[in-house]
Amino acid sequence: MTSNANVLDAVVVGAGWAGLGISHSLARRGLSHRILERGRIGETWRTQRWDSFRMNTPNVQTVMPGDCYDGSDPSGTLTRNEFVALLEDFARRNGLPVEPDTAVTELASGHKNGEYRLTTSRGTVLARNVVIASGDLNRPVRPIWADSLPPGLCQIDASDYRSAADLPGGAVLVVGGGQSGGQIAEDLAEAGRTVFLATSRVGRLSRSYRGRHIMMWLVESGFLDVRREEIIRLAERIPARGLLGAEHTISLQALSARGIVLLGRFAGVEEGGCLSFADDLEAHVRFADDASANVKRYIDEYISRSGIDAPVSEPDPAETVAAHLPNPTIRSLDVAVSGITTVVWCTGFRGDFSWVNLPGVLDSQGRPVHEDGVAAQPGIYFAGLDFASTRKSGIILAIAEEAHRLVEHIVGHS
Repeated sequence: MTSNANVLDAVVVGAGWAGLGISHSLARRGLSHRILERGRIGETWRTQRWDSFRMNTPNVQTVMPGDCYDGSDPSGTLTRNEFVALLEDFARRNGLPVEPDTAVTELASGHKNGEYRLTTSRGTVLARNVVIASGDLNRPVRPIWADSLPPGLCQIDASDYRSAADLPGGAVLVVGGGQSGGQIAEDLAEAGRTVFLATSRVGRLSRSYRGRHIMMWLVESGFLDVRREEIIRLAERIPARGLLGAEHTISLQALSARGIVLLGRFAGVEEGGCLSFADDLEAHVRFADDASANVKRYIDEYISRSGIDAPVSEPDPAETVAAHLPNPTIRSLDVAVSGITTVVWCTGFRGDFSWVNLPGVLDSQGRPVHEDGVAAQPGIYFAGLDFASTRKSGIILAIAEEAHRLVEHIVGHS
């Protein structure tokens, strides 16, 4: 399909699970391409995950396109390093053309035959199609109040947290009750640190339900196939993913039972330097409980409708333990009195697409404009975006079908 040897059929930007999955599909279709990676294969996973991090998907679902799990622990989970090794092995076995240490500094029109020009740290590359697989969850976001915190506090993002041992001595305030916030707060508590957790309106998932890892039920029942438009219609926005523990259920009440002090939403800095928190802690606990119950109800209905012989549900200790909430609710914290020396921001991520210099590809906020990963600009695609098409989008088990669909589109365009 390539008439000019200097022009590739496609370039993939990013060698994470999404980029490698796209490359695998491109290779199967015989398309000339390269994967440009700013660092190493799985760079974000290597450098933006804490030491005790584990995948939330079970081993049986943590597989790349064309592979299947054949180990002895299908419900187990991979560590950070094991997942990186899985990606490296996939690239090696399939002979994928990864070019490490090749940062893309600009994507622009090539001004000839619809080609695109990628300026990199190693030179210029021309391609008819470009798949942006650099991710939209790798640049941490902090609230506007972060710069107003007392100057003596150590502030780090979830992506920079590695272990409690790396932090200054003293208590730690974790801000954000989603995946990272809940797991990092637990990691700190297990290390014996005094932990305050500023919660947020985030759902929860039991790690296991009715004899299986809950992710297995969510895939089989079609829960993860709900379209992005429907999610927005129901929730009026794309919600944060529910808190799911990698090895056991993590709930706010279970964290409080471990001695973690729960707070409402972080609301800013008061005059005088005290930290302010909203009076919504109990509402956050109820919201997580309701979200968990709703998912279980969905699974129960699927089991009944399908006539599946599944074990009856059993109480989950993390969900039945009594919550130990501060009484009265803590609305203000003096960091010196409370002994807080570190704040870990677990307040979300976004992607860095500042190097994309093409009209109509990004919105005014610098976010991708696309329909199921296909940009309005012919030949430009996005892979691996969170909630791009369905609830499943952004999870490793989605890349096989996503890669097939996008590459078939590329074949048609080429």
